[in-house]
Amino acid sequence: MAYHKSAKKRIRQTERRTTVNRARISRVRTFVKKVELAIAGGDKAAAQEALRVAQPELMRGVTKGVIHRNTAARKMSRLSARINAM
Repeated sequence: MAYHKSAKKRIRQTERRTTVNRARISRVRTFVKKVELAIAGGDKAAAQEALRVAQPELMRGVTKGVIHRNTAARKMSRLSARINAM
């Protein structure tokens, strides 16, 4: 258990940031899953629309620091390639 005042504050900050970051990661995953479901459904127009909505969410995850920029770029590239192959 933390003893110093600054260590206790750091624990509080970490808990707060952890919950916020988990929510952000979950939100990104949800949008990516919507694109994947549209691809699996075979509806190209719906998949393109879902990807258009998911892209800003992925980039927001990058700017907030919950995912790496190359990871976001890779996900977008692979999803768009799958949509184009439909």
